[in-house]
Amino acid sequence: MRTFRMNLFNQPTTNRIGGLEYGPGHVYPFGATIIGNGVNFSVFSKEATACTLVLYNHGQREPFLEIPFAESFRIGNVYAMMVFGLNAETVEYGYRFDGPYDPQNGQRFDRNRVLLDPYARSISGRPVWGLEPDFSDPFPHRGQIIEIDYDWRGDKPLEIPPSDLIIYEMHLRSFTRHPSSGVRYKGTFMGLREKIPYLKALGVNCVELMPIFAFDEFENTREVNGRRLFNYWGYSTIGFFAPKAGYAASARFGMEADELKSTIRSLHENGIQVILDVVFNHTAEGGEGGPVISYKGIDNRTYYLLTPDGGYFNFSGCGNTMNCNNPVVRNVVLDCLLYWVAAFHVDGFRFDLASILSRDENGAPMMNPPLLESIANDALLGKTLLIAEAWDAGGLYQVGTFPSYDRWSEWNGMYRDCLRCFMKGGAECLPELIRRIRGSDDLYGKRGPSASINFVTCHDGFTLNDLVSYNEKHNWDNGEDNRDGSNDNLSWNCGAEGDTDDPGINALRLRQMKNMLTVLLTSRGIPMLLSGDEFANTQYGNNNAYCQDNEVSWLDWRQLEKHRALFDFVQQLIAFRKAHPVLRSDSYDFFHNRTGYPELSFHGTLAWKLDEHAPGLSFAYMYAEDHVKYGTAEDAFIFVAVNAYWEAQRYTLPALPQGYCWKPALALQEGPDVSRPTNGPCILDLGPRSTAVLIGTAH
Repeated sequence: MRTFRMNLFNQPTTNRIGGLEYGPGHVYPFGATIIGNGVNFSVFSKEATACTLVLYNHGQREPFLEIPFAESFRIGNVYAMMVFGLNAETVEYGYRFDGPYDPQNGQRFDRNRVLLDPYARSISGRPVWGLEPDFSDPFPHRGQIIEIDYDWRGDKPLEIPPSDLIIYEMHLRSFTRHPSSGVRYKGTFMGLREKIPYLKALGVNCVELMPIFAFDEFENTREVNGRRLFNYWGYSTIGFFAPKAGYAASARFGMEADELKSTIRSLHENGIQVILDVVFNHTAEGGEGGPVISYKGIDNRTYYLLTPDGGYFNFSGCGNTMNCNNPVVRNVVLDCLLYWVAAFHVDGFRFDLASILSRDENGAPMMNPPLLESIANDALLGKTLLIAEAWDAGGLYQVGTFPSYDRWSEWNGMYRDCLRCFMKGGAECLPELIRRIRGSDDLYGKRGPSASINFVTCHDGFTLNDLVSYNEKHNWDNGEDNRDGSNDNLSWNCGAEGDTDDPGINALRLRQMKNMLTVLLTSRGIPMLLSGDEFANTQYGNNNAYCQDNEVSWLDWRQLEKHRALFDFVQQLIAFRKAHPVLRSDSYDFFHNRTGYPELSFHGTLAWKLDEHAPGLSFAYMYAEDHVKYGTAEDAFIFVAVNAYWEAQRYTLPALPQGYCWKPALALQEGPDVSRPTNGPCILDLGPRSTAVLIGTAH
C-alpha cells in the first residue's frame, strides 16, 4: 500500500521525477526553506510565462535534475513547489524563466539562463576570498539550502539608547587581514570576534560593518601595476539574504551564517551593537551591458527603474537603480531587514545612497515614500537603528530633509564638511559649526540630536591621518588615471604632501587629528569613528580604496604602538563622553537648569562674549551637567576651548559656583595652562591650532 506525503493543500503528493517526489508548495516564505523532510521552493515573477527549478550537486557544472513548475503550482505571480528526498547539505539550486525577450520594452527573459533566487540564504561560488573562479561557468552564483537552527543562548538585539552610541565603522576584511593583526582567522567574521577585547578597550559600543551581503570580489577585477584589483568594498550586492561566504573562515563547510551569528552573539555579550551597511539602491547586474544574475532575468520591469526605451536609470552611479517603491520590491527590502533582525539579531542598518529609496518609478523624489514609511513603522524593526546616507549619485541631497517619520537618523555630511573646513582655517564656518556641535537643531528640529550621525571621516574619502597629510588625492593605483574619488576633500597637509620626517609638521598633524576628535566626541549627536583613525591609519593618500585588497586598505596594527599616544587620547575622550551624560543628551536644552547655568552655552575668548553669526577661529562651549537630571554624583561643568588660529590664544573662563574650580579633564592633553590671577577670572592659555577640555567640579 502506497504512503503519500501531504502538501500545503492537504492533498497527496504523487509526482515523481529522478527518484524524487514533489508537489505544490507553500507560497510563503519565499526562497528555499526546509519543512519537515522536504524543501519548499517559492519564487515570484509577474511576467514570466513558465518557471523551472534547476538542481545541482555541490560544485558540479551541470544540473542533475530540472523540475518544471506545473501550472497548478503557481498562485497569482508566485511559483511554489515542495520537493522531498533532497540532501539539503549538498544541493545547489537556481531557476529558469520563460517569457518574452524584448529589451526595448524592458523584458529580458531567456530560458537558457539559470538564475539565482533573490531570497537565497546562502550563495555558493565564492567560498574562499580571492580564489580564482571559473569565469566560463554560466551559473557561478547558486542558491544553497541552510537550516535556521542556531542556538542564540538567550541573546537578542541590545537596544542601547541611540544617544549613548559610539559607532566604529569598519571594513570586515581590512580590520584583521594585515599580518600584524595578531588574529588566527585573518579577514573573517571570526577574526573580528578575536578583536573584541581591542574594541572594548577602545570603548566603542557599536560596530558598523561595510557590506557583508553576498557580492563578487571578482567583479571588474583587473591588474594595475602588478597588483590584482577587486570589488573590495562590496557595494554591489548579488544576494540580500546571504552573508558573504568569503568573509567566513568556515565557508568551505557552508557555515558562514553560523560564524556570523556567533560573532554577533559575542559582540553582544561584550556590550557592542552591530549595524550593517546595506545597499538596496542597486545590484551587481549593472546597466544594459551588465551581467544577468537574478533580477534582470526574473522580472526586469518590476525590479529596476527603466527609461522609456528599456534602459536603466542610473541614480546609483553603478549602472542600475532598484525600483524600491514598487510594492514587490518594497516587500523584498522589508523581508530582508526583518530576516537579518530576526535571524541574525542585527541592531541596525545604514542605508547606502538612501535617497534613492525615496524615488518613484520615474525616478522623481516622493513626499511620502512607501518604503521608508513602511520601514519606519514596522513592528519588528521598532527598536532597530535606521541610518540614512541622505543623498544619491543623481544629485538628490536630503541631509536634514530626509523623510524620517521620526525614526530615521542621517549621516550628517554637513557636520563633516563644516568641521573639516573650520579646522584648516575656515573662519567663515564658525556660525555653522556652532549649530553642528549643539546637535544640528537647524536640520533635525523635533527629531533631536540623535538624528545626526556626526563624523569627520568614513570609508569614503581620506582617513583622518590622510586628511591632515595630503592636499590632493593620490588614487593612481586604482587604474583610473586619478579621476575617481572626490576632488573636494577639505584637507590640509600641514606643510608637506604625504609622509615626512619634519617634527614640526608631524606635531601639527597630531594636534589637528586630536582637535577634530575632541570636537566630534564632545558634540551632541551620535559620533562615528572610522576604524584605524584612533592610531593614525593611512591609505597613502588614496581617498577611494574601493578596489585595494592590500596594504592600502588593511589596518597596519604596528601603527598602534607607533601612535599609542593618539590611541590613548581617543580612549580617554570616549571614556569622558560615557562618564558625562550631558554630552549625550537627546534634547536641545539650552536654557538655564538647576545649576543656574545654561545647559549648553557658547563663548569667545572672553566668557559669555561671542557673536554666533560672525566668522572666527577661536571659540569655546560649555555644558552644565545637572546631577539631579542626569543621575550623576555631582554637578559638573565641561568647557571645550577650540583654537583653529595659527597663534596662541588666551581664554577667560566662566566663573563657577563657589567651591568649584577648573582643571584639565583629560590627562593626555597637551598644553592647556589654567591659572587664576588674584581677584580675577580663571585664565586658559591655549597654543596655536589646539583644543582643550576642562572640567569644573567641587573637588
